[in-house]
Amino acid sequence: MGNRLTKIYTRTGDQGTTGLGDGSRVAKHSLRVEAYGSVDETNASIGLVLAEPHLPAAVTACLVEVQHDLFDLGGELCLPGHEAITAEFVTRLENQLDDFNAELPALKDFVLPGGGRAASACHLARTICRRAERRVWSLSESEAVNPLGLQYLNRLSDLLFVIARMLARQEQGQEVLWKRGRLKAD
Repeated sequence: MGNRLTKIYTRTGDQGTTGLGDGSRVAKHSLRVEAYGSVDETNASIGLVLAEPHLPAAVTACLVEVQHDLFDLGGELCLPGHEAITAEFVTRLENQLDDFNAELPALKDFVLPGGGRAASACHLARTICRRAERRVWSLSESEAVNPLGLQYLNRLSDLLFVIARMLARQEQGQEVLWKRGRLKAD
C-alpha cells in the first residue's frame, strides 16, 4: 500500500478542486467526483445495514465483500483508465441474488421500503446505489467507464432489494406491500 496519511487535512481542496488517483485535479462537482462519491455513499449506507444486530451470517459475509468491491469500484472511478471490476464480480452478485431470492416467495405486489430497521436501511442503500449507477452512467456519456462497473451497480441494487425483503421477513415476519388505489382522484 502506498503512502499512509499522517495528516488528514491538506487544504488542497479549499479552492473547490480535488485530486484524482492519477494526480490530476478536477472540480469537486465534476461528473467523475459525483460518480465515485455516490459509490462511497453506497458503501457507507451498506455499513449502516451491517451495524444492525442479528443479520444472517450469509448476508453479513455478502455485504462485507460488497463493501470491499465498492472500494475497488471507487478507486477505479478515481483513477481514469484503471479497471478493477471484472466479470467475476458481477457473476458473484448474480449467484448471491439467486441464492437469496430462492428463499423468498414470488413477488405479486410492489414492496414499500420498510419492514424493520435493517430492512429499511437496506432499502435506503438500494436507492443510494441506484443514484450511484445513474451518476456513473452520466460520467460514461463523456468519459470512458468500465461497463462492468455499471453492471455491478445494477446487480447490487437488485441484491439489496432481495436482502431487504429477507430482512423484513426476519424482523417483522412480512414485507410492507403497496396497497392499490390508496390515492383517489378528487
